[in-house]
Formats: sequence, structure tokens, C-alpha cells
Amino acid sequence: MYTNRVLRVDMSGKKITNEVFDETMCRKYIGGVGIGAHILYKEVPAGTNWNDPQNRLIIGTGPLNGTAVAGSGSICVVTKGALTNGATSTQANGFFGAFLRLAGFETIVVEGACDEWMYLYISNGTAELKSAEHLVGKDTLDTEAQIRNDYGKKRKEMSVYAIGPAGENGVRFSAIVGDDGHVAAHNGVGAVMGSKKLKAVVVERCQGAIDVHDPETLSALNKKVLHRTKTERPALYEEGTSFVLGTYVDKALLPVKNLTTNVFKNHEKLTGEYYRSHFDLEPRPCWRCPLKHVHKMTVTEGPYKGYSGDEPEYELFSGFGPQIGQTDPGAVVMLTDTVDRLGLDGNESSWLIGFVMECYDKGVLNASDTGGIEMDWGNVEAARAMLHKIARREGIGDILAEGVMRAAQKIGGDALDMAVYVKKGHAPRGHDHRVRWIEMFDTATSDCGTLSVGPQAVKDPFSPEDIVNTLTKKRVRSFIDSLVICAFPSNSTATDKIGPIVEMLNAATGWDYTESEAKKTALRIDNLLRAFNIRHGLTPDLEGVSSRYSSAQKDGPIKAKSIRPYWDEMLDGYYQKMGWDRKTGKPLPETLKALGLGEIVGDMWESENQ
Repeated sequence: MYTNRVLRVDMSGKKITNEVFDETMCRKYIGGVGIGAHILYKEVPAGTNWNDPQNRLIIGTGPLNGTAVAGSGSICVVTKGALTNGATSTQANGFFGAFLRLAGFETIVVEGACDEWMYLYISNGTAELKSAEHLVGKDTLDTEAQIRNDYGKKRKEMSVYAIGPAGENGVRFSAIVGDDGHVAAHNGVGAVMGSKKLKAVVVERCQGAIDVHDPETLSALNKKVLHRTKTERPALYEEGTSFVLGTYVDKALLPVKNLTTNVFKNHEKLTGEYYRSHFDLEPRPCWRCPLKHVHKMTVTEGPYKGYSGDEPEYELFSGFGPQIGQTDPGAVVMLTDTVDRLGLDGNESSWLIGFVMECYDKGVLNASDTGGIEMDWGNVEAARAMLHKIARREGIGDILAEGVMRAAQKIGGDALDMAVYVKKGHAPRGHDHRVRWIEMFDTATSDCGTLSVGPQAVKDPFSPEDIVNTLTKKRVRSFIDSLVICAFPSNSTATDKIGPIVEMLNAATGWDYTESEAKKTALRIDNLLRAFNIRHGLTPDLEGVSSRYSSAQKDGPIKAKSIRPYWDEMLDGYYQKMGWDRKTGKPLPETLKALGLGEIVGDMWESENQ
């Protein structure tokens, strides 16, 4: 029988208690984002700000974590985020999710705020808060190394997730970083953690194994899914996301110089084909994962020769390559390591640096504004210096620490026309979505602080009807994120083929879940997150994007037209198919009841029923 064992941490009173969500609740929400959404909606009332003690920081796992399933060391972080001041769900891979279950818990719920810096230590069914005053000011990797050293533990004997200076200083796009460079990045979860004076969460690996209903079937299904991934997406299996940048050049998908152009020359050294064959790589796979995806990378040439860091994902190669106008892969390794150490979200950071460089190039900002830092296009050392200013809120860094949207509003003038963001408050992922409308629309309408559906193939990338149909029919992301397994080995990033994954869930729990039930569960979670956001101020006018983000491409291989003339039409169709009221954005009573959320109908529609 699968239950969800919850560790509750009250930072205000320095108290730790336990509770258990029974099997009925688990079947309804599973784990990860599902359980997290339930807790968030139930316990964080309207009017709560992201940095209020009343906010919850939820770190969750699911029924597959710690098993033989590849990539089942992941975690899902749920909270009210700092950029949107709305619901947030973001995932990180590594070992923490497996170690947490082995230690006796599925979910951690942190509330309140302490008056001194602490870290949470978990081992073998017990947990305690310990002083972290000696860790204040340290970056995430140094914090991780210090804690492991304090306990005499090696990398695979203890998992540590921490915030850096950015989280300590309340940077709105700060992240939680652990297991040597894995990041829960989106919507300022690190800022929420910092507001509670929680420097790190530590879990020691315990002996034993996770009890599952049918281990032989689960193992066989894992092999089946891995074989499918290796067969259907061999590049992903063998190369991770390193192959993507090279394939995007001719598709106009690279964000180049803050979307001022789609021409990017001399990109070859930023491709995995080049840097994986020239730089030194040391494999560092996540829990039970055979994919050749995660490495420690040492630069062997150029100005950053000898620099070592976690191998950047595609989005960081695009963000600290074409987005800021530079082509040195060693510089990408250095800047990625910098944002990881400072505890910053790489997506928001790279859009922000590109935005500042354009402002500097066009005279909206000058050296007196930037504290003497010459923010010219491609100036890598200037980018590094500015990231440090942002993390510590020094000078202009205090303005930039608010994220792209708020920084542009503060700077004002022409800066507002240069900023790339959605109106809810955050920047997009590391693509030029002007040629991929489905992801722009998904980003703008999402209720989790980033993409809610994820990359999906669409017949006509510029057809409002095809986009709306795809986004409303292929909603499995929240199901995957409730199982809390990595999307790469399961090949669930760009497909809704979840049959074998549903079978995995049944093998682990003994349930009789079906694909249709899994998709209904995903919709239930998505609608609960939407209901939370509605209660906390979401209105349809916030489901839009900035003028630069929605502009037409001026050059390059595609020259995509602007999405703006079609936006209202797409919202009309999307709301209708999702079963949401067009005027308010609220899930309709019949929608909530059909998804097993009848108990919250009164919350959404109380005033209309009076």
C-alpha cells in the first residue's frame, strides 16, 4: 500500500512533526506536484505573499522514487513563487528524491520563518533543524561540500540542496541547487526558501530498499521504457540535450541578442558535437539512470581553459551563447557554474543579461548606471560581474534582482519594448518562441510558473486551432511530475504516450490505474493550481506576453509572423476547451465536479451563488 509520509517543519517554532496521507488521497493526487498542489491550496490563503511565513515550501517525491526506475531520484518543489506570486512547480534531478524515501518520507512541508539561519537534516526516519550560521554567504556548491565534509560523507552518501547568496538576498529568480549542479530553478523557489531562513535541506542515504508491489514487473517495464527512449530518441539517450542547439539554427529557434535578430553565425563550437569531443567529460549520472546526459566538464581551450563545472543543458548554451551574443563554449560552462553557485535560475538570468546588454547598446543604460561594468554584447566577464551584483543586490543589481519584467518597468522608457517576459512575471524558457507559438501560449497560460504542457509536436505551428487542440488534449505533464521521475529516460518530454509509465505506477503500488485516469489526474492537478491562482489574483488579462516576446521575426531562416492578431481567438478556444469561464478564467463548476474537485466549487463561485 502506497501512502505519503509527510515531514512538517515549522521554522517559526523550530518544531518538526509527521503525518500520513492515506492511499485514497494518494490515488487522487499521487505525489509531487499533485500532493503539493493539494497542500498549497488548502494551507496558503488568499492575500499571502510569496515571502510571508504563511507560505509553504513543499519538496515532494512520488511512488516511483528510489526504485529501479531510471531517473527516480528527482524532486518536485511546489510553493507560491516569487516572480508570479502564484502557484509554482519545478523539478530537479539527482539523488535527493531517492534518499528521502529511503530515509522514510515522501514529502517535506516547510512553513513559518526562523529568526536565524538553519538547515534541515534528515536520516533514517528522523529530522532536526541545525544552525547554518557558519554557511551564510557561501555559494551552493561550497555549502554542499561543507555539509558533506562536516559529516564525513561522500557524494553518493548524502544529498544536499541549498540556496546561495541570491536566495539569502531574496532575488526573485533564485533557485535551489543540489547534488553538484542539479537545479530546482523556476519562479524563485530559492527566494521562498531564503525567506524562511532555511539555508539547506540535507538527507543522508540510508540502507534498505523501497517496498513495491511487483518488483519484477517494475524492473521489466523500466527496461522497456528505456529501450523505447533509446530507439525513438537515440540522440537524447546518447547526448542529452547537447545536440539541440545545432538543430535549432535553421529552425530560427535560437534566442539571439534578446530577439533582435535570428541570424547567428559561428555557432559550431556551442554544439555537443564539438564541445563533447574537445572538452574533458566525467560522467555523473543521476539515480539509476543510464543516459549519457550528465557530466562534470573541464574546459580544455580558450580563455577559460581549466575551468570545471556541470555540463550545461541546451537552454544554458542558448542563454549564455546566442542570447548574449557570444560563441565560446568555455564561457558558457563558466557562466552556468556561476549562476548555479550563486543560486540563480539560468533562464531568467540569461534573458536578463541579454536585456541589459541591449539597453546598454541602445543607450538606455550607461556605465554610470551599471557601476562601471561595460555591458557590451558578448562581454562574458561583464556578464559574470553583473550576475554577482544581482545575487547580492548591489547597485543596479537590486533592480535587476526583481527579474526581467519588473526591471524593465523600473528602468522605464524604451526598456519596456526590449524586455522578454509573460505578464504573470517571468521570462520564458531558452528558445525563440516566436517560431513555436505553442510554447509561447503554454508559457503565458501556465499555472505552474513555467511550461505546463511542455514541447509537443503540432501539425501547423502557426495554426491557433491546432495549438489549442494540442494543448488541451496532451496534458500529461502534471501526471509525470506527480510520479516525480525524470522526463528524459521516460521519454515523456514531447509525447503523451504514457501507457508503460501508468503500468509502472501500478507495479509499484498495486493499483489499477488506467491511462484515462492518469490524464484525468493531470487535469485535476492543473485545475487545482488554476483555482489557487484565481484565488490569489489571476485574471485573464495577465495571460499575455510582452511586445518583444510576441513580435514578428525580422530576419533569419523563417521570419515568423507575430502571434498578436490571434491571441484573443486562442484564449477563447483554450478557455472553452479547458472548461474555464472566459470572463474570469475560473474553472466552471461542472469542470471542477467532473474532476473530483467539487469541494472547491464554493471557493470559486461563492459570490455568484449568493
